[in-house]
This record gives sequence, C-alpha cells and structure tokens, in this order.
Amino acid sequence: MDKPIGTWLLYWPCAWGITMAAYHSALPVSGWAWNLALFGTGALVMRGAGCTINDLWDRNIDKKVDRTKMRPLASGEIKPIQALTFLGGQLSLGLAVLTQLNWYSIALGASSLSLVVLYPLMKRITYWPQFVLGLAFNWGALLGSSAVLGVCDWTVALPLYAGSVAWTIVYDTIYAHQDKADDVDAGVKSTALLFGTATKPILTAFSASFVSLLALSGYLNHHGPAFYALSVGGAAAHLAWQLRTADLESRESCWRVFRSNRDLGAIVGSGMLVDYALLLADSGGAGAI
Repeated sequence: MDKPIGTWLLYWPCAWGITMAAYHSALPVSGWAWNLALFGTGALVMRGAGCTINDLWDRNIDKKVDRTKMRPLASGEIKPIQALTFLGGQLSLGLAVLTQLNWYSIALGASSLSLVVLYPLMKRITYWPQFVLGLAFNWGALLGSSAVLGVCDWTVALPLYAGSVAWTIVYDTIYAHQDKADDVDAGVKSTALLFGTATKPILTAFSASFVSLLALSGYLNHHGPAFYALSVGGAAAHLAWQLRTADLESRESCWRVFRSNRDLGAIVGSGMLVDYALLLADSGGAGAI
C-alpha cells in the first residue's frame, strides 16, 4: 500500500487483456467493469503476496544491506512462521478472487503461481530475473482474455503477453540500476549488471519489441485508429522519453522513470478503451448494460 506502483504494473496487463477481449466480443460495460474491479482486487492481493514471498526468500540477503536490513523479516521483528501465516491469508484471498472466474481461467491463473514463488530465487542463479518477473507479472494479459471470452484467444493474447514481458524488462532494468551497488555487495544478479553501459541501446530494442508486438496484437484483434494513435503511438513516445531522460547513475531519476510506467499503462489502455467505447456507440448503446 505504501508504494502502489507494483500493483499498477501487475494490473495494467490484466486491464489491457480484458479491454481487448471486451472489444472483440462487444462485452456489455457492466461485464467489463466487473472484470476490471475483480482483477484490480486480485492485483493488489497478489502483488502483496509476491512481496511476502520475496522477503521470505531474501531475508538473509537483506541483513547484509543497509537499505534493507531493517525490513521486518531481516531485522527479526517478524518471524518466518508469522510471514508464512500471513502469506497463507493473502493466497486465500487471491484464491477467492480467482474462483469468481470460469474454470478455464481458474486453471490458467493457478498455473502462474510457480512463477510467483520462483522469481525471487532467480536473482541468485541468473542475470535475467527481470525476464522471469515479466513472465509472472504479465500473466494477466492471458487471464484477462480468458475471463471475458471463456477461453484464451491465444492469437491476440500471446503477442500482448510477449510484448508486455519485454516492457517489464525495460522498466525493471531501470529500477535495478538503483540497486546495482547493493546487488554486487549482496552477490545477486540483474539485467542492470549484465547490460552495464549498453543498457540504453538494449532497452531501446526491448521497447521496440513491446511496441511492435502491441501493434500486432491490436491488428489481430481488428482495432481501429484510436488504438494505433493512442496505445501504440503513445507507448512509443513515452518509452522514448523514459530512455532519453533516465539517468542510470541517479537513484532518484531511476525511481522517477520506473514509477512513470503507471502512466504508460494508462496510455496503452486509453486507445483500447476508446475503440471499445466507439464499438458500443456504433451498436446504438445496445451493449452498454
């Protein structure tokens, strides 16, 4: 709750998947709004569960770093068994949200839990934990599609999911540049350390991948001009601004640019929403209730 940016980053791919599927199926507004509210609750709960899992994995590493040594588990304020009990409560709430969906979506959503559990371990064994984070954080792009349609429209959802993974690598690499000195001291890995001085050119390529795959997903979903102007064009412009202005040696700059991805999510969603609204308007408002 203190830093809601993580919840937003988990939520936006869900909202994109829901809105694209709603556009494809001419879903009534009430169904679209219900799914957005349901997934918003799920994003808040599961982002919290991910934080608990991360702190359980990292409590011994956190003890070594001044910035993190006073976290509740690292400092001993909270015992692991207490954290596990709390995690059980969080996962129970997450399951309660998931069971509001169809059986296909329940199975699809449950299959992502292994990624949530394993992600914090990846920083110990690979320089690509951001890739694994992307696989976990963007599962909602698939789940949003299946929640609306009853099954996942893989043709549309997979390019959206793959592009969103590339987007996660961009924003979380920028985030990781804040902590690269601490990560070296703690012996953990990240794409920030792997890319080093080549970070901006590499992230430019990942940004182009996101924009291209987003455009492909919209094309396959038969979106209109608003999608390309606002979602695709807006994402390209915002990512260009991020990479131009980010000072990777400044913790404050990295945090500011990382946090701005909440706005990028809204920009991408805006074009989808305009197309959806125009579709309903063209149908004479028949889908509005």
